[in-house]
Amino acid sequence: MSQAALQSLLDLLDLEQIEEDIFRGQSRSAVVPRVFGGQVAAQALVAAGRTVPEDRLAHSLHAYFLRTGDPGAPIVYTVDRIRDGRSFTTRRVVAVQHGKPIFHLSASFQTYEDGLDHQTPMPAAPDPATLPTSEERLRGYDHLDPDVVERFLEAREAVDVRYVEEPPYGRFGEPREPHSQVWFRTDGKLADDPLLHVVLATYVSDMTLLDSVLLAHGRGGWAVNDVVGASLDHAMWFHRPFRADEWLLYDQESPSAHGGRGLGQARIYTQDGRLAISVIQEGVVRVPRQQ
Repeated sequence: MSQAALQSLLDLLDLEQIEEDIFRGQSRSAVVPRVFGGQVAAQALVAAGRTVPEDRLAHSLHAYFLRTGDPGAPIVYTVDRIRDGRSFTTRRVVAVQHGKPIFHLSASFQTYEDGLDHQTPMPAAPDPATLPTSEERLRGYDHLDPDVVERFLEAREAVDVRYVEEPPYGRFGEPREPHSQVWFRTDGKLADDPLLHVVLATYVSDMTLLDSVLLAHGRGGWAVNDVVGASLDHAMWFHRPFRADEWLLYDQESPSAHGGRGLGQARIYTQDGRLAISVIQEGVVRVPRQQ
């Protein structure tokens, strides 16, 4: 990992403005041969944020993944200025490739104000410094194809992701509790722009959220070819300020899987215990027919 890898990610998430409220982003392949969903969500949030006054901070997003993204083609993001109120601003973004929508996002922004304050306490978790890095874990799995390991490491080289327990692809075959914890932060410092930190958290939030679905059924995931799947929809609520270049605990669980779909829900805490983000995602999770 290096600052160069982080800069490459920041360049990817940066957008070219090609017309008023129309932006273009580049793409790259993920660990599977399609555009990573977190990339599209993050880029769409960048597009929305660039049409909003700087004093209005993102407080929620709701999105649908409509079609598989082509990593070989740019993505065009069109922003609709739905509402500009006294306290809240709402934007709708449609991402298009090859003339067809692949992603839809609605995002809301709010001016800061004081108000009632409470939160669910942070769960227990070990210090991230005591946990193995992604490279240390992945290099130790003899059952994984070396090409798979390299694709994982390349996809996560800009973000330090540390599992508290073995990830689904590390130990599978028997059901485990549908609960997973991951610490993450960018591998390098970020500018102080609040939107940038929200965008990076959005990017990372799509990496591991459905792990808990796999754990409940003893599945290892696409890395060992015992399930196929994709994100369907994604929602996030940003409760309190945070920095994506400081450790964040991603506490994830799955309350349900049924009908070829699995639901993941999570809370993201700062290292000092503040609840920063809530996340919910549903995805397609199917067992291959030959099994």
